[in-house]
Amino acid sequence: MCENLSLTHICSHCQENFLKPSLYKRKLQNNIEVLSFYKYEDIKELLHTKHTDLGFYIYTILAKNSLKKFAETFDIEVKVVSIAIDDNVKSGYSHTAILNKHLKSSVIKPLFNKLRAKNSISYSGESREFRMLHPRDFQLKNFKEDSVILVDDIITTGATLSQAVELLKRANKEVLFCLTLCDVQNK
Repeated sequence: MCENLSLTHICSHCQENFLKPSLYKRKLQNNIEVLSFYKYEDIKELLHTKHTDLGFYIYTILAKNSLKKFAETFDIEVKVVSIAIDDNVKSGYSHTAILNKHLKSSVIKPLFNKLRAKNSISYSGESREFRMLHPRDFQLKNFKEDSVILVDDIITTGATLSQAVELLKRANKEVLFCLTLCDVQNK
């Protein structure tokens, strides 16, 4: 990033040159597709701002450059809802709620406070084995819509998204696909 004076936290030139999203695809073990917009290594330092005041602005910029643009071009015959993974407020905001908010469109309705983890253990830097031994134990609040897009910031092993997908399936919801800012496997 250039670090030139800008009214935004990342100037428009740097956003165009360094934050132009691509589309990366991956399938979870339960055959649900995950679409990601960035390589982890390309935005790692930006992602590490998520539990700081600056993170609110950085995540908003990332969401506008990726999820919002996706939502503007996404078309489907039925109305769908998007649900963020564990959109609890930490450090004054929820980074996954910011991502989810930017999916609002004529066919996508973001829902909030619907999928919360009862287990607050951090998965950051932990192995797949650790994640499987310490499941998120999600709690799902009722909502009427049946077609769902799941939203998270990062996919590493896929354990979190897989657990959320399984819970939604048990509630007779159809997860169309998942969206993340980045996939750690895309280097």
